[in-house]
Amino acid sequence: MPSPAIKAYALCPEASRGRRYPEEESFVRSAFQRDRDRILHSAAFRRLEYKTQVFVNHEGDHFRTRLTHSLEVAQIARTIARYLGLNEDVAETVALAHDLGHSPFGHAGERALNAVLADFGGFDHNAQTLRVVTALERRYASFDGLNLTWETLEGVVKHNGPLTGNIPTYIVAYNAEHDLELASQPSAEAQIAALADDIAYTNHDFDDGLRAGLFSREDLLDLPLIGAIFKEVSKRYDGIEPIRLIHESVRRLINLMVDDLIKETERRLSSAAPGSAEALRSLTHPVVAFSADVAEPLQVLRQFLHSNMYRHYKVMRMTRKADRVVRELFEVLFDHPDCLPPAWQRAAAEGGELGRATAISDYIAGMTDRFALEEHDRLFKFSKLNP
Repeated sequence: MPSPAIKAYALCPEASRGRRYPEEESFVRSAFQRDRDRILHSAAFRRLEYKTQVFVNHEGDHFRTRLTHSLEVAQIARTIARYLGLNEDVAETVALAHDLGHSPFGHAGERALNAVLADFGGFDHNAQTLRVVTALERRYASFDGLNLTWETLEGVVKHNGPLTGNIPTYIVAYNAEHDLELASQPSAEAQIAALADDIAYTNHDFDDGLRAGLFSREDLLDLPLIGAIFKEVSKRYDGIEPIRLIHESVRRLINLMVDDLIKETERRLSSAAPGSAEALRSLTHPVVAFSADVAEPLQVLRQFLHSNMYRHYKVMRMTRKADRVVRELFEVLFDHPDCLPPAWQRAAAEGGELGRATAISDYIAGMTDRFALEEHDRLFKFSKLNP
Protein backbone atom coordinates (compact mmCIF):
# COMPACT_ATOMS: atom_id res chain seq x y z
CA MET A 1 0.00 0.00 0.00
CA PRO A 2 1.47 3.43 -0.89
CA SER A 3 2.23 5.76 2.00
CA PRO A 4 -0.52 8.34 2.61
CA ALA A 5 0.22 12.01 2.23
CA ILE A 6 1.76 13.67 5.27
CA LYS A 7 -0.93 15.63 7.10
CA ALA A 8 -0.70 19.33 7.95
CA TYR A 9 -0.81 18.55 11.67
CA ALA A 10 2.07 16.05 11.50
CA LEU A 11 5.37 17.04 13.08
CA CYS A 12 7.90 18.18 10.52
CA PRO A 13 11.67 18.02 11.21
CA GLU A 14 12.30 21.13 9.14
CA ALA A 15 9.92 23.04 11.43
CA SER A 16 11.37 21.61 14.66
CA ARG A 17 11.86 24.01 17.56
CA GLY A 18 15.38 22.63 17.73
CA ARG A 19 17.60 21.40 20.52
CA ARG A 20 18.44 23.02 23.82
CA TYR A 21 22.09 23.09 22.79
CA PRO A 22 22.35 24.06 19.10
CA GLU A 23 24.07 21.55 16.83
CA GLU A 24 24.85 21.40 13.14
CA GLU A 25 22.22 19.26 11.46
CA SER A 26 23.02 16.10 9.52
CA PHE A 27 22.61 15.94 5.76
CA VAL A 28 21.93 12.18 6.04
CA ARG A 29 19.29 12.02 8.76
CA SER A 30 16.48 14.30 9.86
CA ALA A 31 16.54 15.79 13.34
CA PHE A 32 13.94 13.28 14.51
CA GLN A 33 15.83 10.33 13.02
CA ARG A 34 18.91 11.44 14.95
CA ASP A 35 16.82 11.49 18.13
CA ARG A 36 15.76 7.90 17.50
CA ASP A 37 19.34 6.82 16.90
CA ARG A 38 20.56 8.54 20.07
CA ILE A 39 17.99 6.60 22.06
CA LEU A 40 19.04 3.31 20.44
CA HIS A 41 22.74 3.95 21.19
CA SER A 42 22.17 5.02 24.80
CA ALA A 43 23.32 2.94 27.76
CA ALA A 44 19.88 3.29 29.33
CA PHE A 45 18.27 1.63 26.31
CA ARG A 46 20.71 -1.30 26.39
CA ARG A 47 19.98 -1.87 30.07
CA LEU A 48 16.28 -2.40 29.29
CA GLU A 49 17.25 -5.90 28.10
CA TYR A 50 17.67 -6.93 31.74
CA LYS A 51 14.83 -4.98 33.33
CA THR A 52 11.55 -6.56 34.38
CA GLN A 53 8.35 -6.11 32.41
CA VAL A 54 6.32 -8.48 34.62
CA PHE A 55 8.71 -11.39 35.11
CA VAL A 56 12.26 -10.98 36.40
CA ASN A 57 14.77 -11.61 33.63
CA HIS A 58 16.07 -14.92 35.00
CA GLU A 59 12.57 -16.46 35.20
CA GLY A 60 12.53 -17.38 31.50
CA ASP A 61 14.11 -16.52 28.17
CA HIS A 62 10.81 -16.02 26.33
CA PHE A 63 9.07 -13.53 28.62
CA ARG A 64 9.02 -9.86 27.69
CA THR A 65 11.62 -7.50 29.10
CA ARG A 66 11.49 -3.71 29.01
CA LEU A 67 13.62 -3.86 25.86
CA THR A 68 11.47 -6.28 23.88
CA HIS A 69 8.36 -4.46 25.08
CA SER A 70 9.75 -1.11 23.89
CA LEU A 71 10.58 -2.57 20.47
CA GLU A 72 7.06 -3.97 20.15
CA VAL A 73 5.53 -0.62 21.14
CA ALA A 74 7.72 1.14 18.57
CA GLN A 75 6.60 -1.21 15.80
CA ILE A 76 2.92 -0.66 16.56
CA ALA A 77 3.38 3.11 16.89
CA ARG A 78 5.23 3.38 13.60
CA THR A 79 2.58 1.38 11.75
CA ILE A 80 -0.25 3.58 13.07
CA ALA A 81 1.63 6.83 12.42
CA ARG A 82 2.44 5.81 8.85
CA TYR A 83 -1.18 4.98 8.05
CA LEU A 84 -2.45 8.25 9.53
CA GLY A 85 0.07 10.38 7.63
CA LEU A 86 1.94 11.43 10.78
CA ASN A 87 5.67 11.52 11.51
CA GLU A 88 6.76 7.90 11.98
CA ASP A 89 10.15 8.85 13.40
CA VAL A 90 8.75 10.81 16.36
CA ALA A 91 6.16 8.15 17.17
CA GLU A 92 8.89 5.49 17.09
CA THR A 93 11.34 7.56 19.13
CA VAL A 94 8.87 8.33 21.90
CA ALA A 95 7.89 4.65 21.99
CA LEU A 96 11.53 3.56 22.28
CA ALA A 97 12.23 6.11 25.02
CA HIS A 98 9.07 5.79 27.11
CA ASP A 99 10.47 3.23 29.59
CA LEU A 100 14.06 4.46 29.93
CA GLY A 101 13.40 5.74 33.45
CA HIS A 102 12.03 2.50 34.85
CA SER A 103 13.84 1.10 37.85
CA PRO A 104 14.74 -2.60 38.18
CA PHE A 105 11.88 -5.01 38.94
CA GLY A 106 9.25 -3.02 37.07
CA HIS A 107 6.48 -1.28 38.97
CA ALA A 108 7.46 -3.08 42.18
CA GLY A 109 10.84 -1.34 42.09
CA GLU A 110 9.23 1.98 41.24
CA ARG A 111 6.84 1.75 44.21
CA ALA A 112 9.72 0.88 46.54
CA LEU A 113 11.82 3.81 45.34
CA ASN A 114 8.84 6.14 45.62
CA ALA A 115 8.33 5.04 49.23
CA VAL A 116 11.94 5.49 50.37
CA LEU A 117 12.08 8.87 48.59
CA ALA A 118 8.86 10.15 50.18
CA ASP A 119 10.75 12.90 52.06
CA PHE A 120 12.62 13.93 48.90
CA GLY A 121 9.83 14.32 46.36
CA GLY A 122 9.19 10.65 45.58
CA PHE A 123 10.08 8.75 42.42
CA ASP A 124 8.28 8.84 39.07
CA HIS A 125 9.55 6.80 36.12
CA ASN A 126 8.36 9.42 33.61
CA ALA A 127 10.37 12.12 35.36
CA GLN A 128 13.30 9.72 35.56
CA THR A 129 13.11 9.19 31.81
CA LEU A 130 13.47 12.94 31.36
CA ARG A 131 16.47 12.88 33.74
CA VAL A 132 18.05 10.11 31.69
CA VAL A 133 17.76 11.90 28.34
CA THR A 134 18.60 15.40 29.64
CA ALA A 135 21.24 14.74 32.30
CA LEU A 136 22.27 11.18 33.14
CA GLU A 137 23.40 9.94 29.73
CA ARG A 138 26.94 11.27 29.31
CA ARG A 139 28.10 10.42 25.81
CA TYR A 140 28.79 13.76 24.21
CA ALA A 141 31.60 16.22 24.70
CA SER A 142 29.50 19.40 24.69
CA PHE A 143 26.52 18.54 26.91
CA ASP A 144 24.99 16.09 29.37
CA GLY A 145 22.06 14.01 28.21
CA LEU A 146 21.17 13.30 24.58
CA ASN A 147 20.18 16.85 23.54
CA LEU A 148 16.99 15.64 21.86
CA THR A 149 14.71 17.93 19.90
CA TRP A 150 11.95 19.86 21.64
CA GLU A 151 9.31 17.71 19.95
CA THR A 152 10.80 14.45 21.19
CA LEU A 153 11.24 15.76 24.74
CA GLU A 154 7.66 17.03 24.72
CA GLY A 155 6.46 13.61 23.58
CA VAL A 156 8.49 11.77 26.22
CA VAL A 157 7.14 13.93 29.04
CA LYS A 158 3.54 14.35 27.86
CA HIS A 159 2.77 11.15 25.93
CA ASN A 160 0.15 10.19 28.53
CA GLY A 161 -1.48 13.59 28.28
CA PRO A 162 -1.08 17.16 29.58
CA LEU A 163 0.68 17.57 32.93
CA THR A 164 -1.16 19.67 35.49
CA GLY A 165 -1.50 19.69 39.27
CA ASN A 166 1.08 17.64 41.17
CA ILE A 167 3.93 17.49 38.65
CA PRO A 168 7.19 15.67 39.58
CA THR A 169 9.90 18.02 40.83
CA TYR A 170 12.44 17.34 38.11
CA ILE A 171 9.94 17.96 35.33
CA VAL A 172 8.98 21.29 36.92
CA ALA A 173 12.62 22.31 37.32
CA TYR A 174 13.56 21.31 33.78
CA ASN A 175 10.48 22.97 32.32
CA ALA A 176 11.40 26.26 34.01
CA GLU A 177 14.57 26.33 31.88
CA HIS A 178 13.25 24.68 28.71
CA ASP A 179 9.50 25.15 28.36
CA LEU A 180 7.80 21.99 27.09
CA GLU A 181 4.30 23.52 27.39
CA LEU A 182 3.17 20.92 29.90
CA ALA A 183 -0.49 21.94 30.02
CA SER A 184 -1.20 21.54 26.31
CA GLN A 185 -2.08 18.34 24.47
CA PRO A 186 0.89 16.29 23.27
CA SER A 187 1.49 15.83 19.57
CA ALA A 188 -0.55 13.21 17.75
CA GLU A 189 2.65 11.18 17.38
CA ALA A 190 3.17 11.10 21.16
CA GLN A 191 -0.47 10.17 21.69
CA ILE A 192 0.02 7.25 19.31
CA ALA A 193 3.07 6.06 21.28
CA ALA A 194 1.03 6.06 24.49
CA LEU A 195 -1.79 3.93 23.09
CA ALA A 196 0.65 1.67 21.24
CA ASP A 197 2.04 0.98 24.72
CA ASP A 198 -1.44 -0.01 25.91
CA ILE A 199 -1.95 -2.30 22.91
CA ALA A 200 1.44 -3.97 23.34
CA TYR A 201 1.39 -4.62 27.06
CA THR A 202 -2.24 -5.77 27.19
CA ASN A 203 -1.80 -8.34 24.44
CA HIS A 204 1.64 -9.50 25.40
CA ASP A 205 0.75 -9.85 29.06
CA PHE A 206 -1.96 -12.29 27.98
CA ASP A 207 0.68 -14.15 25.98
CA ASP A 208 3.21 -14.20 28.85
CA GLY A 209 0.57 -15.02 31.46
CA LEU A 210 -0.63 -18.03 29.49
CA ARG A 211 2.97 -19.14 28.88
CA ALA A 212 3.70 -18.89 32.62
CA GLY A 213 0.58 -20.83 33.56
CA LEU A 214 -0.86 -18.00 35.66
CA PHE A 215 -4.24 -18.56 33.98
CA SER A 216 -5.58 -20.86 31.27
CA ARG A 217 -7.17 -20.36 27.87
CA GLU A 218 -10.47 -21.49 29.38
CA ASP A 219 -10.28 -18.56 31.81
CA LEU A 220 -10.38 -16.16 28.85
CA LEU A 221 -13.36 -17.52 26.95
CA ASP A 222 -15.97 -15.37 28.72
CA LEU A 223 -13.93 -12.17 28.52
CA PRO A 224 -14.90 -9.49 25.96
CA LEU A 225 -12.89 -9.23 22.74
CA ILE A 226 -10.30 -11.92 23.43
CA GLY A 227 -12.82 -14.63 24.37
CA ALA A 228 -14.62 -14.41 21.04
CA ILE A 229 -11.30 -14.45 19.19
CA PHE A 230 -10.11 -17.61 20.96
CA LYS A 231 -13.41 -19.31 20.15
CA GLU A 232 -13.25 -18.24 16.50
CA VAL A 233 -9.67 -19.45 16.03
CA SER A 234 -10.39 -22.76 17.79
CA LYS A 235 -13.42 -23.35 15.56
CA ARG A 236 -11.69 -22.40 12.32
CA TYR A 237 -8.52 -24.39 13.05
CA ASP A 238 -9.87 -27.48 14.74
CA GLY A 239 -7.14 -29.28 16.68
CA ILE A 240 -4.68 -26.39 16.47
CA GLU A 241 -1.76 -26.81 18.86
CA PRO A 242 -2.03 -24.59 21.97
CA ILE A 243 0.96 -22.36 21.26
CA ARG A 244 -0.33 -21.52 17.77
CA LEU A 245 -3.80 -20.88 19.18
CA ILE A 246 -2.34 -18.36 21.63
CA HIS A 247 -0.22 -16.55 19.06
CA GLU A 248 -2.95 -16.46 16.42
CA SER A 249 -5.48 -15.12 18.93
CA VAL A 250 -3.15 -12.45 20.31
CA ARG A 251 -2.22 -11.42 16.76
CA ARG A 252 -5.88 -10.94 15.91
CA LEU A 253 -6.56 -8.96 19.06
CA ILE A 254 -3.67 -6.62 18.26
CA ASN A 255 -5.08 -6.13 14.75
CA LEU A 256 -8.55 -5.46 16.15
CA MET A 257 -7.24 -2.82 18.56
CA VAL A 258 -5.03 -1.14 15.96
CA ASP A 259 -7.84 -1.02 13.40
CA ASP A 260 -10.27 0.43 15.94
CA LEU A 261 -7.77 3.05 17.10
CA ILE A 262 -7.11 4.16 13.51
CA LYS A 263 -10.80 4.49 12.66
CA GLU A 264 -11.67 6.39 15.86
CA THR A 265 -8.65 8.66 15.45
CA GLU A 266 -9.59 9.42 11.85
CA ARG A 267 -13.10 10.29 13.01
CA ARG A 268 -11.79 12.65 15.71
CA LEU A 269 -9.30 14.30 13.38
CA SER A 270 -12.00 14.85 10.78
CA SER A 271 -14.22 16.47 13.40
CA ALA A 272 -11.51 18.64 14.97
CA ALA A 273 -9.82 19.51 11.65
CA PRO A 274 -6.59 20.89 13.15
CA GLY A 275 -4.65 22.86 10.54
CA SER A 276 -1.26 22.39 12.15
CA ALA A 277 0.58 20.59 14.94
CA GLU A 278 0.15 23.71 17.07
CA ALA A 279 -3.60 23.72 16.49
CA LEU A 280 -3.75 20.06 17.50
CA ARG A 281 -1.91 20.84 20.76
CA SER A 282 -4.50 23.48 21.60
CA LEU A 283 -7.44 21.06 21.46
CA THR A 284 -9.23 20.27 24.71
CA HIS A 285 -9.26 16.50 24.16
CA PRO A 286 -6.86 13.94 22.67
CA VAL A 287 -7.39 12.95 19.06
CA VAL A 288 -5.85 9.48 19.29
CA ALA A 289 -8.24 7.10 21.03
CA PHE A 290 -10.15 3.84 20.96
CA SER A 291 -13.87 3.81 20.29
CA ALA A 292 -16.19 2.99 23.17
CA ASP A 293 -16.64 -0.47 21.61
CA VAL A 294 -13.00 -1.25 22.46
CA ALA A 295 -12.19 1.17 25.29
CA GLU A 296 -14.87 -0.23 27.62
CA PRO A 297 -14.07 -3.95 27.11
CA LEU A 298 -10.38 -3.08 27.41
CA GLN A 299 -10.98 -2.01 31.01
CA VAL A 300 -12.42 -5.47 31.70
CA LEU A 301 -9.32 -7.11 30.19
CA ARG A 302 -7.04 -4.92 32.30
CA GLN A 303 -8.96 -5.81 35.44
CA PHE A 304 -8.61 -9.49 34.60
CA LEU A 305 -4.84 -9.10 34.18
CA HIS A 306 -4.62 -7.14 37.43
CA SER A 307 -6.44 -9.82 39.38
CA ASN A 308 -5.07 -12.92 37.68
CA MET A 309 -1.55 -11.88 36.68
CA TYR A 310 -0.18 -8.81 38.42
CA ARG A 311 -1.69 -9.96 41.75
CA HIS A 312 -0.98 -13.66 41.22
CA TYR A 313 0.78 -15.12 44.22
CA LYS A 314 3.87 -16.05 42.18
CA VAL A 315 4.19 -12.48 40.90
CA MET A 316 3.48 -11.09 44.36
CA ARG A 317 6.32 -13.16 45.82
CA MET A 318 8.68 -11.53 43.34
CA THR A 319 7.16 -8.14 44.17
CA ARG A 320 7.87 -8.58 47.88
CA LYS A 321 11.47 -9.60 47.17
CA ALA A 322 11.95 -6.66 44.81
CA ASP A 323 10.54 -4.24 47.36
CA ARG A 324 12.96 -5.48 50.01
CA VAL A 325 15.99 -5.40 47.69
CA VAL A 326 15.33 -1.82 46.53
CA ARG A 327 14.52 -0.50 50.00
CA GLU A 328 17.59 -2.09 51.57
CA LEU A 329 19.84 -0.87 48.78
CA PHE A 330 18.63 2.68 49.25
CA GLU A 331 18.83 2.60 53.03
CA VAL A 332 22.37 1.24 53.27
CA LEU A 333 23.70 3.52 50.51
CA PHE A 334 22.02 6.59 51.98
CA ASP A 335 23.50 5.85 55.41
CA HIS A 336 26.85 4.78 53.97
CA PRO A 337 27.47 6.64 50.68
CA ASP A 338 31.13 5.57 50.87
CA CYS A 339 29.88 2.18 49.63
CA LEU A 340 29.01 3.79 46.28
CA PRO A 341 31.41 3.66 43.33
CA PRO A 342 33.67 6.77 43.27
CA ALA A 343 31.77 8.74 40.61
CA TRP A 344 28.52 8.20 42.47
CA GLN A 345 30.15 9.15 45.76
CA ARG A 346 31.06 12.51 44.24
CA ALA A 347 27.49 13.00 43.00
CA ALA A 348 26.08 12.04 46.41
CA ALA A 349 28.34 14.56 48.16
CA GLU A 350 26.67 17.51 46.41
CA GLY A 351 23.48 19.21 47.57
CA GLY A 352 23.10 17.89 51.10
CA GLU A 353 20.64 15.11 51.91
CA LEU A 354 18.48 15.88 48.86
CA GLY A 355 21.49 15.64 46.58
CA ARG A 356 22.53 12.37 48.21
CA ALA A 357 19.05 10.90 47.87
CA THR A 358 18.84 11.97 44.22
CA ALA A 359 22.22 10.46 43.37
CA ILE A 360 21.37 7.16 45.05
CA SER A 361 17.97 7.13 43.35
CA ASP A 362 19.67 7.65 39.98
CA TYR A 363 22.15 4.87 40.77
CA ILE A 364 19.45 2.36 41.75
CA ALA A 365 17.01 3.34 38.99
CA GLY A 366 19.69 2.70 36.40
CA MET A 367 20.33 -0.84 37.63
CA THR A 368 19.21 -3.93 35.79
CA ASP A 369 17.43 -6.62 37.78
CA ARG A 370 20.58 -8.73 37.72
CA PHE A 371 22.88 -5.95 38.86
CA ALA A 372 20.49 -4.95 41.67
CA LEU A 373 20.47 -8.51 43.00
CA GLU A 374 24.27 -8.75 42.75
CA GLU A 375 24.75 -5.36 44.42
CA HIS A 376 22.41 -6.40 47.20
CA ASP A 377 24.46 -9.56 47.72
CA ARG A 378 27.69 -7.55 47.75
CA LEU A 379 26.33 -5.26 50.44
CA PHE A 380 24.50 -7.80 52.60
CA LYS A 381 26.10 -11.20 52.08
CA PHE A 382 29.52 -12.77 52.32
CA SER A 383 29.97 -14.42 48.93
CA LYS A 384 32.43 -15.09 46.15
CA LEU A 385 31.19 -12.04 44.21
CA ASN A 386 33.84 -9.40 43.66
CA PRO A 387 33.50 -6.40 46.02
